[in-house]
Amino acid sequence: MHTAIRVLLASTLGIGILTAQTAPPKPQNQTPKPEDVAAMMAALPDKAPAKPAHPRKLLVLCKAQGFVHSSIPLAARTLEAMGEKTGAWSTTISYDPAVITAENLKQYDGIFLDSTTGEFLNDPSDASLTEARKKALLDFVRGGKGIAGIHAATDSYHAGGRGVAPAPLWPEWNKAIGGFFVFHWSYPQLITTKIDDPKSPLTKMFHGQDFEIHDETYVYAQNSFSRKNVHVLTSVNYAKMSDADKAKEPAENRRTDGDYGLSWIRREGKGRIFYEAHGHNEKIYAMRPMLEHILAGVQYALGDLKADDRPSAK
Repeated sequence: MHTAIRVLLASTLGIGILTAQTAPPKPQNQTPKPEDVAAMMAALPDKAPAKPAHPRKLLVLCKAQGFVHSSIPLAARTLEAMGEKTGAWSTTISYDPAVITAENLKQYDGIFLDSTTGEFLNDPSDASLTEARKKALLDFVRGGKGIAGIHAATDSYHAGGRGVAPAPLWPEWNKAIGGFFVFHWSYPQLITTKIDDPKSPLTKMFHGQDFEIHDETYVYAQNSFSRKNVHVLTSVNYAKMSDADKAKEPAENRRTDGDYGLSWIRREGKGRIFYEAHGHNEKIYAMRPMLEHILAGVQYALGDLKADDRPSAK
C-alpha cells in the first residue's frame, strides 16, 4: 500500500490535514435537514426593504474546496426561499465552480458565496481555466453587479492559521471580499454584536441595539481586514468579552487593534459587495433579524437598496 500524501491546509480549524486518496472526494451534501428548513421558513422576512429595479437573478455558489460547513445547503435554501417569498430575486443554486464563466454570468445580477472555502474556483488540471474563472468573478462585480458572501466566503485563497503566518494567495480577491480568515472562536461562543452604523438600512432591523449571538465567530488577519477598505455595519463588542475568551485567540495571530468586524459593505469598481461573518450554525438561519440583515445585504449587492458604503475610517 502506498503511503498517503499529507497536505497542510489552512482551514477554519486553524490548520487542517487532508489525506490525498486515489478515490475522488466525497460529493458535498446538498440537502438541508427538514427541521432546519421548517425553522428557517418560519423566520423568513415578510417583505424586502427595497423594490427591485427589475427582475433580479441570483446565483448561489456552494462549492467548498476546504472545510465543508453543514449549513451550506440550508443557507442556499434560505436564499431561494427568501427570494421567492419577497419577490426580491429568483435563485439558481450550484455546487459547481464551472458556472463561473464570463458568458454564463451575463444572465445574473448577483452572486452569493455560500461558505465557499479554500481555492473554490480552482480546476486542479487546468490553470488557464482557473484564471478565467477568477477573472470572470472580478469582472462581474467590477462591471457593476454584486457579490454577497456569508461566513466562510472569507476563508478562501489564503494561508494562515495556528503557527502559519497569514498571507493572501489572491490579493485582489482578498481585498475585494474585505479580509481573510485567521482564527475562529468555536460554536457556541457567546458574542455581543455591536451595531457600528445604526443609520444604515442594512442594520435597521437591529434598532441600534447590541445583541448576543452564539456561533462560530471569525477573526481576520490584521493585514487583511481594515476599516480603510470596508464600511463596517456590525462588529464584535470586544470590550464585553471576558479575558478568558479573549485568550482563546492565539497570541501570534491576535489583532492588536481589538477591531473584529462581522458584517460590512464596500464598492468594488462599479459594483458592490456585502459580507456577513456569522452563519456557521443552522440556528442562525432561524433568527429573523439575521435573515432581514442578509436580505438587505443581498439587495444592496444587487443595487436595489442604497446605503452609505464609504470606508468607515475617515
